[in-house]
Amino acid sequence: MNEIVNCSRCGELYMENAFRDVCAKCAKEEELMYEAVYKFLRQRENRAATIERVVEVTGADEIQIHKWVKKGRLHAAHFPNLGYPCDRCGAIINKGKICGNCTDDIENDLDRIKREEAFEAGEQRSDKHMTYYAANKRR
Repeated sequence: MNEIVNCSRCGELYMENAFRDVCAKCAKEEELMYEAVYKFLRQRENRAATIERVVEVTGADEIQIHKWVKKGRLHAAHFPNLGYPCDRCGAIINKGKICGNCTDDIENDLDRIKREEAFEAGEQRSDKHMTYYAANKRR
């Protein structure tokens, strides 16, 4: 069910829907800005432009450009210097949510945790088998 919410950009009330997270007025402004950015990037000499250069020339918001790349409206294959920040460290990436370095760090941490759990389980097993019988032995 749709709810009435405030626009995240201008604060105006609008009916929330699944297609956009801003009011109709801001959506039109975003679409005009997208057209300006895309027109700039379509030119052969601008295809390798960085996000900073695109922001400087078009006046678009850097965060909005990140959203367009993340949603797939601006394809990183066509514009190799565009991307969005890694959710963990902030490095610029072209796909996924986290960069390769963060993925490796997380995998290493998981491996370390598995080794620690296996070590603790081994200690518990060895404690069960170490029973000392000293029946009828006196000094």
